[in-house]
Amino acid sequence: MKSEKKIKSVSYAKWGYIFILPFFLTYAIFSVIPLADTIRNSFYEFYYSGLKAIGPNWVGLANYTELLSADLPKYAWNTFVMWILGFIPQIVIALILASWFTDARLKIHGKQFFKVVIYLPNLIMASAFAMLFFALFSNAGPVNNILLRMGVIGEAVRFMESTLGARTLVALMNFLMWFGNTTIMLMAAIMGINPSIFEAAELDGCTHFQKFFRITLPQIKPLLTYTLVTSLIGGLQMFDVPQILTGGQGSPDRTTMTLIMYLNNHLQAKNYGMAGSLSVYLFIISGILCAIVFRMNTDSDPDGSKFAAKRAKAAAKKGGGV
Repeated sequence: MKSEKKIKSVSYAKWGYIFILPFFLTYAIFSVIPLADTIRNSFYEFYYSGLKAIGPNWVGLANYTELLSADLPKYAWNTFVMWILGFIPQIVIALILASWFTDARLKIHGKQFFKVVIYLPNLIMASAFAMLFFALFSNAGPVNNILLRMGVIGEAVRFMESTLGARTLVALMNFLMWFGNTTIMLMAAIMGINPSIFEAAELDGCTHFQKFFRITLPQIKPLLTYTLVTSLIGGLQMFDVPQILTGGQGSPDRTTMTLIMYLNNHLQAKNYGMAGSLSVYLFIISGILCAIVFRMNTDSDPDGSKFAAKRAKAAAKKGGGV
């Protein structure tokens, strides 16, 4: 008898697990373990009084309740206002530019040049951007000097000393740094739409606005959801621009103090219990807001079957009633 040769089989699943193991180890070491330790610290009183360490002493939810009764709601509102002031013009301008650059009828020349120009602010460090705006909009800065020489204003505008001025500057910087990146992504999404859809719409006599609101926006909805979620997370993590622009004080009267600046103050004071509680709050707020945004922008009836079933059921009831 001939001995049957055993064919060695390769376990691709095993090698797949081996290749992704470094990622999960890195994620566990640098994300999961620090997160668990942060949550643990949030239930303890742990801070330094001079050189003397106080704690860690178990205090339960005392840190959480103290944050809510302190300035946490005010700083959360500051963060939201400055984010929304920067995000609304960012998404509107990005949609307009992306629509223009991808419209074949306009025949815009030098598209590559314009792409580079609008993306350039994204390459500038936020710290350098904040220092630039601090110099431009200071009381004796170039902006005030130009407006005074033109006779537009009678005296220097103190941008940094007014709530509206300081918040507007922070929002303007966030807008300028990120609208180029958003424009490039939206252009890629629009160019991924089948051109025959637009051609059919033109044959049916659709206007440019009808094509934009009835075809373009629904087709790029997943990317808009991604942009909104990432921008929301970035807004909650807003730190470097207002920190440098106001010297970490959140002036005037802490109206530009963000949640991460507040967290940084606790870390500098080595109040690790309060810092841990604030970090958990940020984690929970980010998760809830992202879930709401994702839910609002997710189509629960992509093929229209649920809508058709509802119409059929309504028609059946109407027919039965007659």
